[in-house]
Amino acid sequence: MIDRYSRPEMSSLWTQEQKFATWLEVELAVCEAWTRLGAIDARSMAEIRDRASVDVARVLEIEEETRHDVIAFLTALEEKVGGAARFIHLGCTSSDIVDTANALLLTRAGRIILKDFDNILETLKNLAFAHKGRLCMGRTHGIHAEPTSFGLKMAGFHAEFMRHRRRFAAAVEDVRVGKISGAVGTYSALTPEVEGIALGLLGLKTDPVSTQVVQRDRYAHYFTSLALTAGGVERVCVELRHLQRTEVMEVEEGFAKGQKGSSAMPHKKNPISAENMSGLARLLRGNALAAMENTALWHERDISHSSVERVIMPDSTILADYILQRLDGLLRGLRVLPENMAKNLMASQGLFFSQSVLLALVEEAALPRQEAYALVQELAMRSWEEKTPFPDLVRSDSRLRALFTPGRLEALFDPSRYLRHEDEIFARAFGGGDA
Repeated sequence: MIDRYSRPEMSSLWTQEQKFATWLEVELAVCEAWTRLGAIDARSMAEIRDRASVDVARVLEIEEETRHDVIAFLTALEEKVGGAARFIHLGCTSSDIVDTANALLLTRAGRIILKDFDNILETLKNLAFAHKGRLCMGRTHGIHAEPTSFGLKMAGFHAEFMRHRRRFAAAVEDVRVGKISGAVGTYSALTPEVEGIALGLLGLKTDPVSTQVVQRDRYAHYFTSLALTAGGVERVCVELRHLQRTEVMEVEEGFAKGQKGSSAMPHKKNPISAENMSGLARLLRGNALAAMENTALWHERDISHSSVERVIMPDSTILADYILQRLDGLLRGLRVLPENMAKNLMASQGLFFSQSVLLALVEEAALPRQEAYALVQELAMRSWEEKTPFPDLVRSDSRLRALFTPGRLEALFDPSRYLRHEDEIFARAFGGGDA
């Protein structure tokens, strides 16, 4: 997927060159550990450091014969290093290298994605404060409910993405685990000391009890965190798609000069970015299911997980990076249309004041709640059917005039009451009042 939101440093993590380079990084760390413990002499270690390099074409050529990628990789290394290569992979099994390299790659990918979260959080915070106090209609079931503010909408998304970031940061830390423990995790040809030194050099933690592999619940945690994030992205996008509908038109995606919306209808300006991201979110959720299916392997290990991870590791991390950057771009370029928010607010004849009237009847006039509800609903239904402003019907109703002074009736229709606690909500969301 190549466009202005693709990040080269993310896609480069998942090339064949980088995969083998990371395997070599792990192999060299194990050799360094053996050297510190006296199992590899200094001269041999120097030869390994100087001569070890990756020739991707040669690895792939050898793999055609061996049908085993790690053996092909080691054979190609041996051709480069010479006699000292006998110390490479000493005591290790393939998964020691592959799983430890995976930890490095997933952690590095995760750190890129965490930066994307930080950018989105900053953009959402800016939108929240820019539109604090801007009344717009809140909707439930797609129907007018009571007013909120566009700033509160954005603050709510900010709070959600803070949770997504925390979950994903925990998942990155959970997957930052390697293993150099041998064929079934018992160190039969290794030692925990070798493992500890090697993983320390790589900046990884030790899996406390590994088998031949690092257990895949760690991977499932990582990919389900991305799936939850995808749900958050889609929630923002669904909201913006609705708000851009012609009948609503409270926001609009940025539309560049020269951009076209439809091959047939020159007037079209469609919410294409939000729609694209709604679709891409489905891929991240689907990949998370595959990661969860990978957790139950036979005994100490089978290979059913490997083919899946070759797909979902690059696809999900590249895709998450892409959609988070694209969402940030959409939000930064969003056109907010306050005049339409104000118009839509009154499109339902002020019916949103119904709860104010209901509560006043119950709390101040001491009417039984169901009696009060029936009275207000009667006026609300008349307002909707006759297209008469609800406040006008309330003011003219003799039953209500008998219970409230004119001044008190007018106070029931003050829209500022809907935002009287906005400052408190912002303080909870952002830890203070103004940005």
